[in-house]
Amino acid sequence: MSICRCGAIALLLSALGARADTVADWADKTTEIATDGPNTIRTMALAQNAVYEAVNAITSRYPRDRLDLGAAAGASIDAAIAAASRTVLLHEAPALKTQTDAAYDKALHAMPDDAARTRGVNIGVRAAEDVLGKHTDDLGNPEPYRPVTTPGVYVVTTFPLGVAFAQHKPWFLKSASQFRPGPPPALASAVWARDYNETKTLGAANSTVRTPEQTDIARFWATALPDVHIGVVSSLARSPGREATRNARLYAAVTAALNDTEIAVFEAKYFFNFWRPITAIRNGDRDDNAATERDPGWLPLIVTPIQPEYPCAHCMIAATIATIIRIDVGTEPLPTLSTISNTLPGVTRHWTRTEDVVQEVSNARIWDGVHYRNSAEVGVRMGEQVGALVAAAYRLR
Repeated sequence: MSICRCGAIALLLSALGARADTVADWADKTTEIATDGPNTIRTMALAQNAVYEAVNAITSRYPRDRLDLGAAAGASIDAAIAAASRTVLLHEAPALKTQTDAAYDKALHAMPDDAARTRGVNIGVRAAEDVLGKHTDDLGNPEPYRPVTTPGVYVVTTFPLGVAFAQHKPWFLKSASQFRPGPPPALASAVWARDYNETKTLGAANSTVRTPEQTDIARFWATALPDVHIGVVSSLARSPGREATRNARLYAAVTAALNDTEIAVFEAKYFFNFWRPITAIRNGDRDDNAATERDPGWLPLIVTPIQPEYPCAHCMIAATIATIIRIDVGTEPLPTLSTISNTLPGVTRHWTRTEDVVQEVSNARIWDGVHYRNSAEVGVRMGEQVGALVAAAYRLR
């Protein structure tokens, strides 16, 4: 029975001229535009969830999730995707209207100006309005960062990032602290000495131990932008045999999970307020651990992010995505995953297992000199928890 139903959906999509790649194309456009606006990951989540609602309203592939957004018979799925994405982007990043409208106009001009396009646009707009209406109170009124100081005493005036994210309302977590881990290793412990010395040796700017390949991998994952992670999702979405509604649900689940991941990881970072390697290694004589020798001039391979170290956010993001991909693919063969990076242009990396992506990201943040091994492991576990929770909410399997 399910085979017949999937066949009917395929025929419907063929008749409407929809391609699974259209979802991925607009996801890439949305990621590019949202990166220049505020609350990047949240904007991506809003847009991809609007796309999913719009596409599913037309195809009814997942009836339990289907919203009634008006007359869907004969509606253009491509138009619905474009309109849903545009509506969210204009709402969340109005300063980027020129880029958004340029992408939207180009998409619509490639379609016949007919009733199908009009219906698709109307459904896309209504889907976006529905999603935006559900998340009007996510941001709240976060307390700005307050520097810790004694009155009159100078402190560094470059404030850390991500404080507000920790105070946003999650979409699926019961609270920002639901998966908060235990504390980082005690400074007198063997685990701390192990992690300290691994990062000190392999993550130094002038490391003689880190290999050229490790350096390339470290630089590849040095980016702070989400496009490198979303690229992994795109490589799955563009693989043969994918269907538009399934891709829309995949992107909706991934971006919603990343929204909660961002909230959870920054909540933990500012709760523990753990020092970065550049601080720890230059103060190695003050941690009461004889196995951590100080290096007063130590520098990491890349610029240290301006927020507390523990746990590793890149690692958590990679594990969140990997978990959702594994659940979405299930017992099907996993296509080769790949992505590119803005911090190592011209290089495309490939993987045949999701576990390898996660391990590479974890290693890269140590080879970058900005994280420790335990922090990476903890971030991975947190990402797996968030990914599984959100995948279940979207009923991926």
